[in-house]
Amino acid sequence: MADAPSSAGDSVAPFVARPNLVLAMLLLVYIFNFVDRQILAILAAPIQADLGLSDAQMGLLGGVAFAVLYSTLGVPLAWLADRTSRSWVITISLGIWSGFTALCGSVQSFTGIFLCRLGVGVGEAGGVAPSYAVIGDYFPPKRRAFALSVYSLGIPLGSTIGVLAGGYIASQIDWRTAFFTVGLAGLLIAIPFKLIVRDRPRPTRSDQNDSPQFLEIARLLSRKPSFWLLAFGAASSSMLGYGLAFWLPSLLQRSFGLDLMQTSHFIGAIMLLGGVAGMLAGGWVADRLGSRDKAFYAWVPASAFFIGVPLFSGGIYSSNVWVAFALFLIPQAMAYVWLGPVLTAVQHLVPPPARSIASAMFLLINNLIGIGGGIYALGALSTALTPIYGTEALRYSMLYSLILYAFAAMLTGLAGPFLRRDWVEEIRTDG
Repeated sequence: MADAPSSAGDSVAPFVARPNLVLAMLLLVYIFNFVDRQILAILAAPIQADLGLSDAQMGLLGGVAFAVLYSTLGVPLAWLADRTSRSWVITISLGIWSGFTALCGSVQSFTGIFLCRLGVGVGEAGGVAPSYAVIGDYFPPKRRAFALSVYSLGIPLGSTIGVLAGGYIASQIDWRTAFFTVGLAGLLIAIPFKLIVRDRPRPTRSDQNDSPQFLEIARLLSRKPSFWLLAFGAASSSMLGYGLAFWLPSLLQRSFGLDLMQTSHFIGAIMLLGGVAGMLAGGWVADRLGSRDKAFYAWVPASAFFIGVPLFSGGIYSSNVWVAFALFLIPQAMAYVWLGPVLTAVQHLVPPPARSIASAMFLLINNLIGIGGGIYALGALSTALTPIYGTEALRYSMLYSLILYAFAAMLTGLAGPFLRRDWVEEIRTDG
């Protein structure tokens, strides 16, 4: 990867894509990121039946081990992207995680699929933070939060496609073909992605010794209260978000009596309708309010978390599935509002050459706590509450866990005034 063409080399290429086309390609790659990440959940039952795996083994495949590698490797890969070529790091990462996803279809044991899923995590570690930085390079500050929100649509779109496509292919053929199909599809888009997405002009290699070093960036961020408040506020919300996403299917089947197909339709609908609306609204509102006061990049997410708590409570506690759907729809949108504003704010806590590293450090905190802790925490609480609530323990585990959103609202709200001081302005010549 060290021999990949530099960004300076890309900048003189005869073809320079429009920002919206670049954003579309980044979104497509992010969709595959979440398809490959989430497909394991819908294929769990046939995989367990075929390979004889336990629930504990399935938990290892998608839980803490994935979060640790995915999060920690993101930092050095982001450093490499800032020092060489962001588009090349994304392209190679796409090839790695897609290749390992395809290999999952050929495994014959727990060890084999465990190693392949580690490979998926390693590959995905190099995709997100450099993509944030590319968006920062292509879009001016007044459009950046909305652009990042469009990019983040890959989360609900990829999750939904992964569940629906994986389930359909597995039911019509088998689970191995599902892995082969989505993995090979990701490999096919790697070449057109690199041809279209080029790095914007940055310092040449001879000038990069003047670029911020990793420890310098870490020290810079450590001195900014806004970074810690936004990072731990987002991590708190992600604990609940990942936990609800994992356990909501079980709640719908245990407490609302839905079957598997009804559950997938319920979740798919709220993710697409609520998720897309929340993503776009968060970026659009933050760009407009943030142009007047940088604090709104934190206050918009804080308001969304605050609004989401009572509505999620009503949906979880409801006994009618249609009432629950209506109540879940709005807070599902609120759950995604934070991405565009917070990611934009993190990009502006450091100089432009350090954006990938800053994003990776933010993701390290968010993903380790969110992915690594959220699913386990809700499940453990449900187990602890079973002697009291019986079969309704999961419902009350979710209700009690909503305190995480209240905590997220408090932390992100407190970050607002600090953002005014910590914000790093930039000079752009392209508007």
